[in-house]
Amino acid sequence: MPRMKGDLFSSAHVVQPAVEPGMSVENAKCIKYAVDGEMYARQGAMVAYRGDLKFERKGQGVGGMLKRAVTGEGLPLMAVRGQGEAWFAHEAQNCFLVEVEPGDQFTVNGRNVLCFDASLSYDIKTVKGSGIAGGGLFNSVFSGQGRLGLVCEGNPLVIPVSAQSPVYVDTDAVVGWTAHLQTSLHRSQSIGSMLRGGSGEAVQLMLQGEGFVVVRPSELTPQKAQQH
Repeated sequence: MPRMKGDLFSSAHVVQPAVEPGMSVENAKCIKYAVDGEMYARQGAMVAYRGDLKFERKGQGVGGMLKRAVTGEGLPLMAVRGQGEAWFAHEAQNCFLVEVEPGDQFTVNGRNVLCFDASLSYDIKTVKGSGIAGGGLFNSVFSGQGRLGLVCEGNPLVIPVSAQSPVYVDTDAVVGWTAHLQTSLHRSQSIGSMLRGGSGEAVQLMLQGEGFVVVRPSELTPQKAQQH
């Protein structure tokens, strides 16, 4: 292989061979998946691959079931099968891994899902009390055992939630939350003008119990809402 000079070709950027099958963080903006069988990813997220891989569109989710994000939009998925390596990214957003253990659950906004192990079960649930009046807050719930790759604009805030101290989150900023948290919509006219850039929106997601909520440090603008 010819040698190239310049910091572009330094070890900081040249990909390294996979150590074991499965998901790993290639760098802050990209996840690598060493495929040995099957995995799932959002359509359009694969930026490169090598090896003997086949791809199948899964419509609005695994099994053709409708998978809706918080915005009410679909989450088109694709299955990747075979042996090889694939790299996934989305608009240069930051990438993170979540380890889901047996008996646990992680609820995540569909727009933050990048890829996940086929061993994870995937379902859609709605936030209690949201309904149409609250915009219909639909989230992807992952359970089982495996890894989940997420993307986030900027560095996420991971906020502990305790029984004594509930947390209120802008519905456009929430990324996800751990199991054993109770969610509901909280309406407050008094702070509506201060949240979400003074839009007057006065509905926040309230989380109670013991666990963590993940928040991105930016709200979803109407222009970006149409792109996601």
